[in-house]
Amino acid sequence: RVIAGVTVILPLTADAGPVNRLLHQYSGLLIGRMGLPYREAGLSIIHLTLDCPRKDAAALTDQLGKIPGVSVKTTYATEAGCYEP
Repeated sequence: RVIAGVTVILPLTADAGPVNRLLHQYSGLLIGRMGLPYREAGLSIIHLTLDCPRKDAAALTDQLGKIPGVSVKTTYATEAGCYEP
């Protein structure tokens, strides 16, 4: 298991439905979610914190990245900061 931080950025004008439906499917992995509308830049920024197997985090970010207009980046806790309950 890993702790992962995922940042999702999409235009404010984009349909957030596909992103929200996907996040709902993976809701069991989420520790927390924070959404920020950045109106001056015309962007929606969503930060997710996950606790899950690395393969599940990778699957989520891969699917998010396939949604048109979505940019996504993931960071993982370092091995020293990671845990295996």
